[in-house]
Amino acid sequence: MSRIGRKPIPVPTGVTISIDPDVVRVHGPKGELSERIHRDMTVAQDGDTVTVSRPTDRGEHRALHGLTRSLVANMVEGVTAGYTKTLEIQGVGYRATLKGRDLELALGYSHPVSIKAPEGIEFEVPMPTRVIVKGISKQAVGEIAAIIRKQRPPEPYKGKGIRYEGEYVARKVGKRA
Repeated sequence: MSRIGRKPIPVPTGVTISIDPDVVRVHGPKGELSERIHRDMTVAQDGDTVTVSRPTDRGEHRALHGLTRSLVANMVEGVTAGYTKTLEIQGVGYRATLKGRDLELALGYSHPVSIKAPEGIEFEVPMPTRVIVKGISKQAVGEIAAIIRKQRPPEPYKGKGIRYEGEYVARKVGKRA
């Protein structure tokens, strides 16, 4: 008994999908991504849509079904539009600069912190206090943004540090005399 996904994934023009028994490859204008899928899940292309189906309604199959559908949809969106994460740097003297493809951060330490750009990721620094991480893989963009944020997470007393754009940092009251 095969359960078809409720939301088929639309495939824009210019995107090709090749489906092997355990690997889905998506090729688009920005690049190519591939992802291994669980052997119980079935991915099928029907014209300009892709559907994911599961063998049963058991809990683990339902979870894998949603995961597989999200992974394929994220790959399609990544090769067409790409992903970006914006980070804000707050603090006196804290700033970011580009050194070739790599990012160099001055975060109040005695040395600059350098972060190498992995394959498929690029950095933009429109202002010294703003870093934009771009790429086609949602996972890679999020992971690199988290690594950058981890270098100096925002602290609750003055709010200094690196935060995601729009992130709320709960502020604490300092000690009183």
